[in-house]
Amino acid sequence: MKRRTRLLTSAVALVAATGLLLTGCTTDKLAEQYRAGTGQNYIAGDGTVSEFAAANRGAAISFTGKTGEGETVSSKQYAGKVLVVNFWYAGCPPCRVEAPDLEKLYQKYKGSGVDFLGVNIYDSAATSASFGDEKGITYPSVLDRDTGSVLLAFSKTVPPKATPTTLVIDKKGRVAARILGAIPDRSILDTLISDTLAETD
Repeated sequence: MKRRTRLLTSAVALVAATGLLLTGCTTDKLAEQYRAGTGQNYIAGDGTVSEFAAANRGAAISFTGKTGEGETVSSKQYAGKVLVVNFWYAGCPPCRVEAPDLEKLYQKYKGSGVDFLGVNIYDSAATSASFGDEKGITYPSVLDRDTGSVLLAFSKTVPPKATPTTLVIDKKGRVAARILGAIPDRSILDTLISDTLAETD
C-alpha cells in the first residue's frame, strides 16, 4: 500500500494549536491542560498523518448511526461526496482544541461536495449537544456509545484508543486519509480534503 506518512511530534502539534489562536478555548481547562502537555492520564493518537493511494483503498465503508435527535445517518447518503469523519467525545482535551478548526473547514467546503460527520464514542445525547453548542459545531454527530457500530465499521482504520481520529472518505466511500490524534494544523486537513475532492477516479 502506497502511503505518505508524516510523523508529527507533540511539540509541533502544540505550537500549531497555539498559533491558530482557536476561539472559545481560552477558558477551557481541558484544552489548556492539553496545550500545556500535562497529559492528565489521557492517551491520544501520535499525530501521524497518512494518505492512501486510490488504487489501494479497498472496499467502501458502510455504516449506519443515529444522532442525538434520533435521526438516522447512513453512509449511503454521502455517496458521491467527500466525507470528513471525526471520532470524538466531550471530555477529550485535543477534541476540544480542534473542534473550531473542524467547524471552519466544514463552513469552507459546505455546498461544494464535501460533508462532515462527527462520531461521539462516549457521551449521552445531552452532553454531545452541549459540546456542540459550546464550540459552535453545526454539522451532525452520531452517538456511538451504546452500539459502537460506526467505530466497528471503521475498525481496520481507527485504533480504538486513538481519540480524536479524523478520516477523509473519498467519493466512493473509501478511506483516503487519516489523522491519528488532534489535527496538527488546519491547513493539513484542508489539503487532504481538497486533494480528495479533486480526484476523478
